Amino acid sequence: MATVLMVFRKDKMNKKDECPIHFRIIKNRKVSYIASSLMVHIDLWDTEKNKIKSKHPNSARLNSFLSNKFTELQDQVFEHETLSKTTTNKQLKEKVYGKVPVLFFPFAETAYLEFKTAGKIGTYDKNKSIIQKLSDYAENTGLTFQDIDTEYLYKYETYLRVKKNNKTNTCINSFKLINQMFKKAYNRDLIDLSINPFNKFKIKEEKTHREYLTETELKLIEDYHHKPGTKVEMHKDMFVFAAYAGGIRVSDMLQLKWKDFDGASLNITMQKTGGQISIKVPQKALDIMNKYAPLSPSPNKYIFPNLPEDLDMKDPLAIDKALSRSSALINKNLNIISEKSNLNKHISFHISRHTWATRALRKGISIDKVSKLMGHSQIKETQIYAKIVNEELDKAMDLFND
Repeated sequence: MATVLMVFRKDKMNKKDECPIHFRIIKNRKVSYIASSLMVHIDLWDTEKNKIKSKHPNSARLNSFLSNKFTELQDQVFEHETLSKTTTNKQLKEKVYGKVPVLFFPFAETAYLEFKTAGKIGTYDKNKSIIQKLSDYAENTGLTFQDIDTEYLYKYETYLRVKKNNKTNTCINSFKLINQMFKKAYNRDLIDLSINPFNKFKIKEEKTHREYLTETELKLIEDYHHKPGTKVEMHKDMFVFAAYAGGIRVSDMLQLKWKDFDGASLNITMQKTGGQISIKVPQKALDIMNKYAPLSPSPNKYIFPNLPEDLDMKDPLAIDKALSRSSALINKNLNIISEKSNLNKHISFHISRHTWATRALRKGISIDKVSKLMGHSQIKETQIYAKIVNEELDKAMDLFND
């Protein structure tokens, strides 16, 4: 059981012979102090009665203040201990006086640096950019979590839309990260759950559109032939490969080595999530792999050689730079292919992923299997593709109304 005492801290006397009045909390033999904010000259303190002497000009008012504060503290301590038998002195202080304001930007910087340490450079860059945008708006580094209330978020949303011309889903990504910072700070017992403005602040997401290729459009890409041995030809083959083999992300495909292939399946550790998947390679994709297979493939050679052979796989920054450079070239060449194959549609490598997902669902593969093969952490990420397929079926049925 905690005890509360009012003490005159002679050990904290200043040069004017004034001493602070503190409230001392003793719990489990541990002592902590809460300042009352009052300083009194040593000659004006009544040690026997533990109060300010009447000769102090404001003794009545100050003693009333101390008495009320002492009673309030005792009540709060009793209430808090009744609810939790494991309450610490720090928690008792915070219950009475609230938590000390926590600076937002230093906390956020520490949080997103964890991604850099983990080698997730893309996520680190994205988070850093979002926090920098908030910092530009705040115009100071002294912003605390307590400063970011619901009204602050609504004003910031206006800033993002009007000044930054951000679309709804871009705004949502910013607010999702800020909300994550509040959750992290709460989990580390730095702030109270009650101050999280996202308890009330909501922003409606726009309907997400997934671009994909129909079977006819994919066939146009497949039938396009460039000069053998060129990067353009390889990038086309990689796109088609992904559209047949699980919609592999470009970051994972670029890092595929022959040691990842057991003769039937690719065993991949995904760059984005760190999760592991095994994808059985269908014949169409096997034919593409064989096109690039040397007579005696070295286990450590890339299946689709785009990255430098001497790339240091232990250097996350070097890997991210190499992946970004190769991805940009791939997407540039894919649009050249789109134009020359008469597809005339702006495409990126990621569209091969969407294409595989919609094809898989049309062919009757269950959504849970599609989700697992795509490496989604939640099945709701996959449901967007199911909606696309269902919409196609609805349009097909509308033909009976003609």
